[in-house]
Amino acid sequence: MKEKTDSILPALARILEGFGARLKAARLRRRYSADMVAQRAGIARATLSRVEQGDPGVSFGNYARVMQALRLEQDLNSLATDDELGRKLQDAELGTRARAPRRKSERVKKASQKE
Repeated sequence: MKEKTDSILPALARILEGFGARLKAARLRRRYSADMVAQRAGIARATLSRVEQGDPGVSFGNYARVMQALRLEQDLNSLATDDELGRKLQDAELGTRARAPRRKSERVKKASQKE
């Protein structure tokens, strides 16, 4: 039985579907079989199919392995390079936190340990 995963926004689902379709098109342009790409990527054929469908449940590492098998790994360098929102926040001098705030359960544990 499949484990229930959190749903993602429809816009992100469309982006992943497009990315998977582009990976499949790259594979077909190179005239690589799905079995060959799956073998080179070290993943199951079914996982490659899920990557090419843009399944959000597939790990990012598997997407990267497929990109490497297609010799597209340098395209990973362009991900998140233009952090427009981050630059605007930096320009506004709002600053960023060095780390995320502690979860409430961690604060309760710390308080009970002090007592």
